[in-house]
Amino acid sequence: MVERIKLNDGNEIPAIGFGVFLIPADGSTYKAVMNALKVGYRHIDTAVAYFNEAEVGRAIKDSGIPRDEIFVTSKLWLQDYGYEPAKKGIATSLKKLGLDYIDLYLIHQPYGDVPGAWKAMEEAQKAGQLKSIGISNATPKIWNQFEDSFNVIPAVNQVEYNPYSQQKELRKILDPLDVKLEAWGPLGQGNADLFAEPIIKQLSEKYHKDAGQIILRFENQEGVIVLPKSTHESRMISNKDIFDFELTEDEMEQMRSLDKGHGSHNPDDPGVEQMLLSAFDVHAND
Repeated sequence: MVERIKLNDGNEIPAIGFGVFLIPADGSTYKAVMNALKVGYRHIDTAVAYFNEAEVGRAIKDSGIPRDEIFVTSKLWLQDYGYEPAKKGIATSLKKLGLDYIDLYLIHQPYGDVPGAWKAMEEAQKAGQLKSIGISNATPKIWNQFEDSFNVIPAVNQVEYNPYSQQKELRKILDPLDVKLEAWGPLGQGNADLFAEPIIKQLSEKYHKDAGQIILRFENQEGVIVLPKSTHESRMISNKDIFDFELTEDEMEQMRSLDKGHGSHNPDDPGVEQMLLSAFDVHAND
């Protein structure tokens, strides 16, 4: 049974989810989501910019699992920031997913007219179209820039998080507001150095778990929602099998000591907004 974490708006989110980033919309996403649901995942994370919302929605519908048992996250892309564009963007996501509501909707990249987009998201939440709303890739600097424009405090900030990048400065800001961190790349995007860390190997032997399970359990015990991604069924199952053991406080401290204080992506770097905006057109096929 997957644990659930209570958000600051009273809603509950499964502590582990299945992410579909970079899974193509050629039937692969449909198959992956069907498999994830079959092995027990109840939290699916997609985005407008993943171009696979429609396959996610079709898999949810075809799974036969009641809608209220599945937690769905999607994310608004930069092109749709601003009040009116965001309203259209939310409606498009709902249509592509084939859903009456989305459980969690995020500002995907926090640049440009975030306040306008956030206002539209707050209204959609009041209307019941979005159950929870949040942000993604917000550093302390970005958070401080936009915080005053939030009438509703974000429930989640989805950021790069793994034992090498533990977001300690960000947590000092978000923890008092009960904003939950959600980890993209929770396994360090397969970083071989991370998997070879002596403490992780040692804990793996002690608990008879693989390195990935040790990492995900550490993150879970830190209160972080994790989104590991794999299209291999055996890996989907093992990534979810992290709730039958517990690291001691001493072991947690050893894992915390792995923090390098930065990740592979720095949203504060100059030029990131322009690079992302020109990366692709989410409306090319509209």
